[in-house]
Amino acid sequence: MHILVLNGPNLNLLGVREPEHYGTQTLADLTAMIEAEAADMGITVECRQTNHEGDLVDWIQSAYGTADGIVINPAAYTHTSIAIFDAVNGVKVPTVEVHITDPDTREPFRRVSYIRPACIATVKGKGFAGYLEAMHILADRMK
Repeated sequence: MHILVLNGPNLNLLGVREPEHYGTQTLADLTAMIEAEAADMGITVECRQTNHEGDLVDWIQSAYGTADGIVINPAAYTHTSIAIFDAVNGVKVPTVEVHITDPDTREPFRRVSYIRPACIATVKGKGFAGYLEAMHILADRMK
């Protein structure tokens, strides 16, 4: 099983950006944790981060026929991107939406997710552990 893990804008600033919301661990820490869990699960992962919406769309499209599932934290694009919804909906690769914080407990504009209807599940407010939960959701679906 191969899972593509995608992170959207500003997640490269983990550890620096709003530590009261996102903590002090870095994107490198997150990637290491995901890779260790994948090894324990006997699956492969590929982790990517970008600040550009088009990159996320391209990567989602590239998952067609090459990945068994996608874990995505679209970050701010969650609330704005119909293009990301269309890409996930179009490729039909099982996708889990992840958020480090719970957007439903933050500013009102963060409560809208354009991508959610195209996903098989959403994990929010569980910190970095939410990514691991998302991987297990995908693995359980593949059984």
